[in-house]
Amino acid sequence: MKSWLRQHRYAIGAALGNLGKAPGSFLFNVIVVAIALTLPFAGLTLLDNVRPMSQQLSVDPEISLFTTPATTRDAALAMENPIRAILKGTEPSIVFVPREKALATLKAKSGLADVLDTLGDNPLPDGYVMKLGALHGAAEGGNVDALAAQLRALPGVDTVQVDSAWVKRLAALLGVLRLALLLLAATLGMVVIAVVFNTVRLQVLTQREEITVSKLLGATDNFIHRPFYYTGALLGLAAGGVALGAVALALRPLNTAIAEFARLYASEFQLAPLDPLAIAALLAISAALGLVGALLSVQRHLARLN
Repeated sequence: MKSWLRQHRYAIGAALGNLGKAPGSFLFNVIVVAIALTLPFAGLTLLDNVRPMSQQLSVDPEISLFTTPATTRDAALAMENPIRAILKGTEPSIVFVPREKALATLKAKSGLADVLDTLGDNPLPDGYVMKLGALHGAAEGGNVDALAAQLRALPGVDTVQVDSAWVKRLAALLGVLRLALLLLAATLGMVVIAVVFNTVRLQVLTQREEITVSKLLGATDNFIHRPFYYTGALLGLAAGGVALGAVALALRPLNTAIAEFARLYASEFQLAPLDPLAIAALLAISAALGLVGALLSVQRHLARLN
């Protein structure tokens, strides 16, 4: 164990020593990689802030149910229990709307009271208005349609109307944004790997004679490769830290502009930085990308020296 730790401590020291020989080149590479990482990190921060807001917006989608003209009042009232059974688990608010109340509301809101009075009989059916308070999250908008289909199958039901179209649009928009962010992250991840690949290649070429001498002295491949692996990981880690710092700094002017806009809608919405666990995960991913780039470069270029 001590030998293993000593070897890795030596590899880290050698990597830092190699970076110290050309700090300007290392800093330039860190900036290039950080620019590539800033876009997906910023997109992830934005989505992380929008997700809880979309959950709040999607509360209480509404379903309206209308009975057939032949359905009696007693039969309409008896529908409440089957409706509650279908909507079980969604914390529904179910309000029965008798046809007389529906007609009175229509007269009050439409301004056609005189016209409606000439009809004689009330043409409106009994109905129910249901608000599904437990459907938090835009991604659950599709569940509303499934519930509506079950309600339509009840005997005595004529029409079921659902107002969840906007919920599904929001879910689709967030899905598109997630996919776009994933594709962007994959593309820029390849850029990070390519930059680290080239950086390590230049180091290998610069230390070719030193590597050859080390092999003649009996150094193993792992001993020679390990400092380059740490170089790539340190480059990715440093670039990830710079990228996260740039995103955090950009939140300040953005929040100033957002606060002025949010006040117009009586809101206090602000963009918050990522939580520590997410930051640690992004730093780990950055270091892993650098390690992959170094691994590919070492396997390709040091093999030629064997």
